[in-house]
Amino acid sequence: METDTITAISTPMGEGAIAIVRLSGNEAVSIADSIFKGKDLASVDSHTIHYGKIIDPETDEIAEEVMVSVMRGPKTFTREDIIEINCHGGLVSVNRVLEIVLAQGARLAEPGEFTKRAFLNGRIDLSQAEAVMDLIRAKTDRAMNVALKQMDGRLSKLIQDLRQKLLETLAHVEVNIDYPEYDDVEEMSHTMMEEKTREVHREVQSLLQTAKQGKILREGLATAIIGRPNVGKSSLMNALVHENKAIVTDVPGTTRDVIEEYVNVRGVPLRLVDTAGIRETEDIVERIGVEKSRQVLKEADLILLVLNYGDALTEEDVRLFEAVHDLDVIVIVNKTDLEPALDMDRVHELAADHPVITTSLIQEQGIDELEQAISQVFFEGELDAGDMTYVSNVRHVQLLKQAKKSLEDAMEGMEMGMPLDMVQIDVTNTWETLGEIIGDTVHESLIDQLFSQFCLGK
Repeated sequence: METDTITAISTPMGEGAIAIVRLSGNEAVSIADSIFKGKDLASVDSHTIHYGKIIDPETDEIAEEVMVSVMRGPKTFTREDIIEINCHGGLVSVNRVLEIVLAQGARLAEPGEFTKRAFLNGRIDLSQAEAVMDLIRAKTDRAMNVALKQMDGRLSKLIQDLRQKLLETLAHVEVNIDYPEYDDVEEMSHTMMEEKTREVHREVQSLLQTAKQGKILREGLATAIIGRPNVGKSSLMNALVHENKAIVTDVPGTTRDVIEEYVNVRGVPLRLVDTAGIRETEDIVERIGVEKSRQVLKEADLILLVLNYGDALTEEDVRLFEAVHDLDVIVIVNKTDLEPALDMDRVHELAADHPVITTSLIQEQGIDELEQAISQVFFEGELDAGDMTYVSNVRHVQLLKQAKKSLEDAMEGMEMGMPLDMVQIDVTNTWETLGEIIGDTVHESLIDQLFSQFCLGK
């Protein structure tokens, strides 16, 4: 266990009402008390806050007017003594307090070190620790709810239950190996191993089925807006973002590059990408943008294909339909305020089973219908995020896939009549792999790598 006292600024840098300098460790209270003019922090009750001033011991001058929170372990986030010094939210003031704290013997915390201590001290497991950053990075209410459930131990409890089932089965097999003279024990062990392996396999498979939506909630849905030049792609982006992020003109080829923006659409976080119009062009700068657009198309989770109601369907439009026919696509017929020239029957034929939405972005019509269609593509028929355990972390998904493969190897071995002590190897591998999700069987180097991705001060 760590014994030194760490400190860091736990609020974003910049001007604000309040900035917080956090300390955690055995000397947190004594360090704060040595620079605090007010109540004796060593004698105050835990989980109380006190007004006073921070004094610079070198000059004996007042450095800042503060409120100091005192929280004694183990009933804290890190299970150590924690001090939070609430300063005025300015760069100079909060940095000055941090420098004074460091001068009194505290060490500057590494990124994520407060959460790492919570994990090492048994306050949370690894999946809950990772959920802390998911909560910070959440871009929608749904994503926040998933992270909160994981922080609360929902995934941890499920993984622990699965590991316990496997452990009980492995213990039963050990009895069979130690006492082979009991024939009925061998038969019972084989039946139990088969039942429990299939049961855990179903649970793991069920978790993996949530991975796609979990990844979307965590990272955002990569959404490409495509279409011929001047059909209204940039107007669509501005309408969804609710501000002017892209330049809108009547001149084809205005968008020369790929523009990205995050937007919350009915609980679905979209990583919205406005692409240069895909067409053959001699303009070198525009051609580079078109090539980038084609690359974005390959990597997108959702395609918004925009057509112009005032133009007849072209070969370029047909080629775009062909390029995205096997992807998740929503077709948007824009500029319905113009005289109709588009063959809508042909559009529906090309769109096949994909939704077709009509809009007039200049008149702000059709946006609600489009947002509803985006939401339905990914959440219709699904339980609400609060009613199920989503797997949203890439590391967790990979480990669950490994566990699933080990379980399938075990089931295949039993079907082939392999001895249980051979099958036991694959079941043990599954138990260890699931343990990596919650940190029970994880290597120290991986722990260091995971927490290094956290914010400083978290």
